[in-house]
Amino acid sequence: MIAKTFDAVQVPVVLHEGLKTTFTGIVHPISTPDAPVHQYRGIKYASIPARFRQSKLCTHYPPQTDCSRFGPICPQPMFKSVEEELFNLTEDCIPDQAFILSEFECLNLNITCPADSTPDSRYPVMIWIHGGGNRGSGSNWITDAGPLVQKSVIANMPTIIVSINFRLGLLGFAASPALRDDNKAAGDEGVGNYGLRDQRRAMEWVHRYIEAFGGDPTNVTLFGESTGAGDILCHLHSAANEVAPLFHRAIVQSAIVDLEVPNVPQTGWQLSKLMSALRARTVDELRAIDAEKLVALGASMRATDDGVFFRRSWTGSLVNVDETPQHHQAGAHLGDNLVLELNSHSHHLKGSHHGLDKSRSHSRTRHPQPASHQPVIIGDCGAESLLWTLPASLWTAAGAVKRIRAICQSLNKANVLLRSYDISSYTPSDELPERLLELINDTRFAWPTDLIASSLRAERGGHGVWRYVFDQESPSRGLPHHAVDLMYIFDNVPLPSLPMTSPYDYTEPRENGCFYTPDSDDECPITKASTCVDDDDGPGYDYDADWAMPVVDDWTYARVRNAIQERWLAFAHGRAPWRAEGVYVFGPEGEVGERSTKIFQARRRAQVWKEALDPLGMEIVQKLGVELCNGPPVDSRSYF
Repeated sequence: MIAKTFDAVQVPVVLHEGLKTTFTGIVHPISTPDAPVHQYRGIKYASIPARFRQSKLCTHYPPQTDCSRFGPICPQPMFKSVEEELFNLTEDCIPDQAFILSEFECLNLNITCPADSTPDSRYPVMIWIHGGGNRGSGSNWITDAGPLVQKSVIANMPTIIVSINFRLGLLGFAASPALRDDNKAAGDEGVGNYGLRDQRRAMEWVHRYIEAFGGDPTNVTLFGESTGAGDILCHLHSAANEVAPLFHRAIVQSAIVDLEVPNVPQTGWQLSKLMSALRARTVDELRAIDAEKLVALGASMRATDDGVFFRRSWTGSLVNVDETPQHHQAGAHLGDNLVLELNSHSHHLKGSHHGLDKSRSHSRTRHPQPASHQPVIIGDCGAESLLWTLPASLWTAAGAVKRIRAICQSLNKANVLLRSYDISSYTPSDELPERLLELINDTRFAWPTDLIASSLRAERGGHGVWRYVFDQESPSRGLPHHAVDLMYIFDNVPLPSLPMTSPYDYTEPRENGCFYTPDSDDECPITKASTCVDDDDGPGYDYDADWAMPVVDDWTYARVRNAIQERWLAFAHGRAPWRAEGVYVFGPEGEVGERSTKIFQARRRAQVWKEALDPLGMEIVQKLGVELCNGPPVDSRSYF
């Protein structure tokens, strides 16, 4: 990396010969003399020719490209992010990030890298795919990569992290037979999955151009959470990944995804209802509607099985494993033009698979796998379903039992399920929400995660999959809720003040004791534990009367944070994060370490899954989870 001096201020620049431009970034606010970090914001990686059309890779830039500001994000409902809501932050703790919303200029990425990166560095690259459903962005302050990149430097595992923005909601995932015909007439293969294809475009940009920033295009790790993790699963099963893999390993955190991916007629039926509400009869009329009117619609839309995006051996399910997959010819499924375009820039992709480091790995390359069978870390949090506390609280015992029995379509199976989760028509109203949340947690996260992990492992011959459970409590909620792992991985969220100081604070302090926000010019000279605390108002968190005070002190936080950061970074460097036959636990109460798979009997309801969920099958179980999340029929709103 080159640092030029303007008015006595050093500004990082990248002289990119391939793109014939100079990218000018910023010195990240978290930088220290011993571990400086640079960041390049808002780099456009693709263009959108029209609504509901596939994006085109951006290959031309002006001679000077300013990367000091975040780029526009996809139009979306203007609320707090899902993470900010779950973390219970007050407004004074949330940096003011006034992003521009733009449907056609939202395809941009941010590159965060060690300041000493040069084209010869060839550091491993991690690409972050954010969650949040139909809202969120790769530029959100909670998942800013500065602290994680700095950690990589301190831990002697220097890593470059790329976060991306892509199309969301209806703009990113609309599909129907009529829209398929429209796309075909424009020369596009397939329909829907525009957001997924945007992500693939970002991977292609990284593969072609990251080397100038110091990254290794043949050593790329995808990592994502929630719907972003679900998107990664789709990429693992995609036709493009089978033909020309652009990533080499993946980390799947708390994936929320339809295990049975809907086909075009099914998605089209959903789109037709939305078009009726909008009084749009044709694709052209739908294109003419302002984006602001569309952002609140299609919240549940995601991947569509359009017969093109997923690989030839695809069965329509993310958990049905073909033990002997049929590898088809490159041009047969993707289209000759796309394959030729990829292969002309991917001469070392097909034969190159950066396996786990032999000096550290417990799963060495003695079990060779196809390049499209990338190693995977996968896991979930212990109380993901906190996300649906409100709709769970709206059910009555009799209403929940009636609906569960109707969905199960079998009185015997329904009764086994109800007994397993201790739900009946006589369950007290103050106990019912907790029991429904346990059922929601298993049907939408824990059980699907276990099924997906087993399928991935079987597909890889019993190797190349590492399981974890994240049960470390949230500092504000006292539970390992959905997205709580992001607090520890990215290390940006301020801790609430604690009722007392742990003795460990004095024997094992944090690295610098400081907190920063991406929008601040300097580090804040106060610890996270005192950030956002007013002497009169108390902690900067909203505490519900039903929640306990924080149970996470500085030592506990640092212990879990260091454990998960170091293992994610080691994996990105090609090392085994732990023994593949074990399970790594993060929490509760600061516990970290490798455990036997028997931990699932204590930490998750594995025996209940076998007795109550397996007999119902994936389709019914997922339908059950979704309907309970939506609340009783009187309130048909979908909570995500």
